[in-house]
Amino acid sequence: MSLLPAAPRRQLKHHRRVDVQVFCREDGLWEADATLVDTKTRAVPMADGLRQAGEPVHDMVLRVVVNAQLDILAAGSQTRWMPYPGVCDQHGDAYGRLVGLNLLRDFRRQLRERLGGVQGCTHLSELALVLPTAVVQAFAGDVIDTRGTAEGASQPFQIDRCHALRSSGEAVRTHYPRWYRPGPATADNPASTLQTSKDTP
Repeated sequence: MSLLPAAPRRQLKHHRRVDVQVFCREDGLWEADATLVDTKTRAVPMADGLRQAGEPVHDMVLRVVVNAQLDILAAGSQTRWMPYPGVCDQHGDAYGRLVGLNLLRDFRRQLRERLGGVQGCTHLSELALVLPTAVVQAFAGDVIDTRGTAEGASQPFQIDRCHALRSSGEAVRTHYPRWYRPGPATADNPASTLQTSKDTP
């Protein structure tokens, strides 16, 4: 489905920015900083008074330190702007509970168990959800072999993780031929039809 056309007359009311930056460190570890900022286009009353247009309703950062295996070795957060000052940021070191988790092994379920509901902050936990794919993207070609061409290499991580890179699809047949696996013939997968007919005696 293509993008819906924007209404000819619409007015921006709310803007949320989510930014993730991943850094390599001199000690071989990696840091990921995930930031969320919410702003309004009008002044809004808040617990501490009137928040002017453009001033953040939320401004918070979550930082994790990971190794090359994507184990979280350290984690913490800071809430710089919040709806309820002196309350929203009083969750202690809750996000230190991310330590010991692995971004690729059952991370989302364990995040809910450790920080779901009143155990954490809704928005910081939302930020944590974007970390796995962001860190994997940072590792691509640097820590993770994304081509899978080396002797004894495993199938590249990204194959069979999305529609475009299904192992029976044209993108894998063209760019990752070693890992191409013909699937059943379908209207949107003519490559499988061609491969099947060529290989059939």
